[in-house]
Amino acid sequence: MTVAVLLLIASAAAIYVCCESFTNGVEWLGFRLKLGQTATGTILAALGTALPEGVVTLVATAFAESPAQQSIGIGAAMGGPMVLATVAYALTGFVLLSLKRVPLLLPDDQRRLSGNQVAFLGIFIVKLGLGIVAFTAKPWFGWAFLAAYLLYLRAEMRHPPEAHEGEMAPLKIRPRAAQPALGWILLQCLGTAGIIFIASHFFVVELDKVTPALGLSPQLVAMFVAPVATELPELLNALIWVRQGKDRLALANISGSMMIQATIPTSFGLFFTPWILDRSLVMAGIATAAAIVYLIVLFRRRRVQPMLLIQVGWAFVGLVAAIIFLG
Repeated sequence: MTVAVLLLIASAAAIYVCCESFTNGVEWLGFRLKLGQTATGTILAALGTALPEGVVTLVATAFAESPAQQSIGIGAAMGGPMVLATVAYALTGFVLLSLKRVPLLLPDDQRRLSGNQVAFLGIFIVKLGLGIVAFTAKPWFGWAFLAAYLLYLRAEMRHPPEAHEGEMAPLKIRPRAAQPALGWILLQCLGTAGIIFIASHFFVVELDKVTPALGLSPQLVAMFVAPVATELPELLNALIWVRQGKDRLALANISGSMMIQATIPTSFGLFFTPWILDRSLVMAGIATAAAIVYLIVLFRRRRVQPMLLIQVGWAFVGLVAAIIFLG
């Protein structure tokens, strides 16, 4: 038990340290590729940090030895978006509140983020609906979800780059280079992403060992604790960027990660499982959709303030209470 706790702490520390280097490398990569900061957050950062949960879902669905293992993959595909839509935005609000400032977003930024949330909501409703009906052609919808993500990427790439937000710190592995070579940037991005993936794997494994000793049921762990663990890189990325005053990057990273979670893991679930959601997963889907509707209203009314962002966390709290109360 003691060893598991120490490994849990060590893996969490490794994720945090590597996330700082990863965000630094991703900023430079977006700069070299002439991408705007929003596209850097929604595409490059999101793809890198979505690796752990994407692999978890693929392994749990494609190589499952029992229906119980497949249910873990389905739970990950549903729990990831739920954590991002609630916990990630609420934590961002807490950090902003502690810094005593509001997000530094232009009207165009808020319109774009609102549009992303609308697109996510449409895809997520289809994802939720497929989970409550059974029919033989369901696996074909997996291709539709992959196509939806490619269309999203295309739309993000077509946006003109914005003015750079904040100062860019030197590349961690080349601190004296004013314009580091692309090879060094890729080395830092890929290297830190690999370490984040390995550390995330250890974090989830050790968490699975620790939680029974805390009296938590496997269902509760699969529904809430595991998704928080696998989304840890996204959460830390957002908090690091907010701390640096780069709110556009932080919110774009959450938004882009949500779109990945709504499409790619879902396609794995549709390809390799019946994709039937139990009551708790349907409730999680409803809580996620409610949180997204709330966020759409915030972005459209340009009222992205710390206290209002924090309120989206009540969807997560309400879901936990409902699961515990209903058993």
